[in-house]
Parts: sequence; C-alpha cells; structure tokens
Amino acid sequence: MNQPINPINPTTGLDFTPAVGDMPFTPLQRELLAKAHALGRDKFAARAPQWDREASFPFANYDDLRDAGFLKLCVPTAHGGLGADYTTYMMVAAEVGRFCGATALTWNMHICSTMWTGVLADGIAMTEEQRAEHLARRELHFSRIVNDGAIYAQPFSEGTAAAAGRAPFGTTAKKVDGGWLINGRKIWASLSGAADYYGILCTEDKGDDHPDARDTLYISVPATSEGFSISGDWDPLGMRGTVSRNLAFKDVFVSDAEQLMPRGIYFKGAQTWPAMFFTLSPTYLGLANAAYDFTVKYLRGEVEGEPPIKRRQFPTKQITVAQMRIQLENMKSIFARAIAEAKPNPSKDEKLRLYAAHYSVMEGANDIARLAIRTCGGQSMMKHLPLERLYRDSRCGALMLPWTAELILDRMGRETLYEAGEKDA
Repeated sequence: MNQPINPINPTTGLDFTPAVGDMPFTPLQRELLAKAHALGRDKFAARAPQWDREASFPFANYDDLRDAGFLKLCVPTAHGGLGADYTTYMMVAAEVGRFCGATALTWNMHICSTMWTGVLADGIAMTEEQRAEHLARRELHFSRIVNDGAIYAQPFSEGTAAAAGRAPFGTTAKKVDGGWLINGRKIWASLSGAADYYGILCTEDKGDDHPDARDTLYISVPATSEGFSISGDWDPLGMRGTVSRNLAFKDVFVSDAEQLMPRGIYFKGAQTWPAMFFTLSPTYLGLANAAYDFTVKYLRGEVEGEPPIKRRQFPTKQITVAQMRIQLENMKSIFARAIAEAKPNPSKDEKLRLYAAHYSVMEGANDIARLAIRTCGGQSMMKHLPLERLYRDSRCGALMLPWTAELILDRMGRETLYEAGEKDA
C-alpha cells in the first residue's frame, strides 16, 4: 500500500509526528524513530490483532526487531550495539507502542537487561574490583545479543511486596563452587517461552533466617537450564501477546558469569537510578497516541476498510477530540521533561516529577482510550477495529509493578511530606 507523502517537519526532520511529540532530535534519534515508525506502520499494526486474539507471542515482530538491530539498541557501540542512551530508548519505545503494545512492553524487558548493565550501570558507584568484574561479565551478555540475536526477559513479580521494593525477593541464590543454585518462582513473567535468558532478581541465601533486600542479585538463567520450568495458563484481559506465565527454579545451577550485576549493586542501582523503573511508561504513551490517531481518522471517515462516513460535524465529538488532545499534550510534555532529566541521584523535585509523569501516562492512556470509545460510538467496540484492544491494553499499565498507580501516589505523598530519615515520634 502506498503511504501518503507528508512534508518534513523542520524541527524534527521527520515526515510524521512521533508519539513523544515534536522536538529537536539527534541524528541517531531521528534515524531510529523513522525506522520504528516504518516497522510499526508497515508490519506491527497489521499483526497486533493476531497476538491479541491468540494470546500468542509476537515472534514475527521480534524477527523484524532483530533484523533492524533493535535488540542491540542500548548495547554500547564499543560492544557492537547501536549505543542508544536512556532518553533515546524512551522515545523509540513510545513509537513502537503506538503500533503494538505487547511488542513494546516485552521489548522493554529485553532492552532493560542491556540498559541496566550498560549506560545505567556506568552511573552506579562501584569499587574498582566490582567495576572490573561487571565490565568483564557484561561482555558475555552483550555478545549473545549482538552475535546470536538472543532475547532476554526480566521477570520481577512473585505475588509478594518484593517487586514493589518493600521486601526481599523470595527467589534465592545460594553460592556454590563456580556459580549459584537458584530456587523459587516468578509470576507474570513476560516473554515466558520466548526468551533465551531470564534475568531474574533474587535474594542471596547466606544461610541465615534474615533475608535482606540489600542482598538482591541480578542473575541470568538460560532457558535450557536443568530444573527450570514454565507453567500456567495465559488468558488475560489485555497485553495478551506478552505471554506472561509462571517460572519455577528448582536447584537451577548457573555459573558466576551469568551475573548481570555484581553482588549488592542492584539495590544500589535502584536507589541511584529511580528512572530505571519508568521504562514501562513509553508503551502506554504510544497506546494513548494510537487511540487518539484512530479517533481522528474515524471521525474524518478515513479508517481503511470502513465506509467513508464523516462524523466530525457534531460539536460533542469535536469537544471530546479537543479534550483528548489536551490530555495527550500534557502527557507528552511531562514525559519529555522526565526523560530529559533522567540521571543518577536526581533531586527531590526531579524524582517527584518522574513519579508524576509515570502516573500521568499510565492513568492517562486509559482515559484517552475511554474518551475515544465514547466519541466513536458502538462501532468502535467491534473486534475488527483496534480501539477495544487499545482500551484493554491501556488499562493494564496502572497495575504494573514496581510502580503501580497506588504505589506511585503513596511514594509521592510520603516523599513530599518527609525528608530522608525523618520519622514521626
């Protein structure tokens, strides 16, 4: 199908408006955004209904991501990657989310395994010994992705407060000769059955009865490991293509080389880089854009395969579109500022703004989808159109750990009213 030729925006250098909004982009950002937009428009959008209908993993999309070099997006150039930084990834992820939420959300899990061990780890304080250990070990993980096209997952949840950072992880790693023995389970493990390696968070078992979150380990478990298994059905409301089933680890041995971070560094990283947990939000900013884009096309009678009936002449629909645009612009603005400010050890205001951006995007995406359904009417709920899927997918964002909507409100209120170390008598 021939795509319409749009004029080049002199600010962005692109012939489309990215999901993150119009702003000056670096040459790399411009190139990656254009590539992501073309992939989504020409391939991902048409496939999205299949992954949703079947609750199946988007393997074909991952073949395209691999061919485009996007699996190694945040691997440093010195290791054969594209060298994208945090801000660039967040822009590109929103563009992918605009066309397939499940692909963007699972791709985030993979990218974080490279970003946390790459550019984020470079900003975490380590001893010389820890830094040398980390630089040596990440070579293995980067080479698997660059040379073999490997996919990494990143399961957090266990059904406890651990994923929210409020308790030690129940999954444990015990030191043995040459490596670690992993025992435990993870739930809601996206990419289950699709990943080659599972980067799990677990607590070091030191042989006592006092597990400590400061002893969290970040370790990669190969999918072929003896004692590793996947179980459970997968038939959720939304984000069905993530295929987030249960993982079990029973005396799974992994070598020392599988450590993605040295002992004790993950906990320090979580304190140093709060923006590392903001990386789920671009998917939902993309979904919000998609709901808005569809609404405009539908009311203008320009949805492919639908009768060219215009509904734009009704004032109530015009007002709703205006409300959607206002909310979307607010979301884009706070998102853009948050990713521009992302860094190690942010100020209190920067951290609170980060929380506000996450909450605004996660709740705002579903609100825009809600408004879209109301103004497009009953026809928009039909399965052959994308809006009902966008509504279901967008509802899932506020539920995702470690920063659910409720936890964000709790953090914002507490950290606004209490300075570090303050307690009431």
